[in-house]
Amino acid sequence: MHTVHLELRAGAGTSGDVTGPHVSVFVITLHDMGWYTPTSPSSDLTDTLVCGWSARTEGEHLLVPDACMDILWIRGVGIRVCGPETAAWSFTLPPGTESVGVRFRPGAGAHLLRTSAAEVRDIRVGLGDVLGSTWERTLTDRLDNASDCAERIALFENAVRAWRDRGPDADPLIGNVRQALARHSWNVGALADAASVTERQLQRRCNDAFGYGPATLRGILRLQRFMALAQSGARTGLAELAATAGYSDQAHLSRECRRISSLTPSALLAGEAPGWHGADSVVDVGNVQAPGRWTGEESAA
Repeated sequence: MHTVHLELRAGAGTSGDVTGPHVSVFVITLHDMGWYTPTSPSSDLTDTLVCGWSARTEGEHLLVPDACMDILWIRGVGIRVCGPETAAWSFTLPPGTESVGVRFRPGAGAHLLRTSAAEVRDIRVGLGDVLGSTWERTLTDRLDNASDCAERIALFENAVRAWRDRGPDADPLIGNVRQALARHSWNVGALADAASVTERQLQRRCNDAFGYGPATLRGILRLQRFMALAQSGARTGLAELAATAGYSDQAHLSRECRRISSLTPSALLAGEAPGWHGADSVVDVGNVQAPGRWTGEESAA
């Protein structure tokens, strides 16, 4: 169980959270999800995967966009590829349904699965629809007969290695864009200039890798950054969190949070979304950059 303290001020658009005109401390408790267990990926896959995970579903769960793609096995159903989402969606499976999967870092899944992320945006498809029936049949058989969740995650990781090693190399621009937007909410024009590409080229390459353009990616990662900052445990208010995460003000945070997650910021933090990635994150809250600095590893041209 993880507790976060937020200082909320009256008149800041936080109806229901403020008890008076002075600063109050709003305590958010992030509950451990007993039905869902994230695990860190193997060391050679940390640039590709955010986490592995296993679950035994119970009840209804809300999934909030995180710019990632998942590949997962569901007992009795098979293997599914979950494309990048643009809005929150909920799912319900029969109680106790077992599932295991791995979550790709933003932009990594489409390259390894040899598909355009835009083709699977906001949908779930069978692995055979992406990689063909041979991969689906072979991997499904191995997963069905594995002894436990750890073995199934290892099987997925081995598949990811095989997809990675068959090449070609990933587009270096995509990794640099991911790193830049993980740290700061760049203006799209400035991001294109820093990457030495046109805005149209940036849009096309992001659409293929992430499933949408840089503006949508920026909004989704900004909300993830807000959650990660809140999880850091600092005693700070929503307004300060919003500013640090890259929102123009707290009202901007509230609008974007509702649009992407369907929840208020307070409800989002109190729910399951902050815990989906385990010990890792899709953003970098320890290195939030000032506007105008291109911090990719290499030139992204």
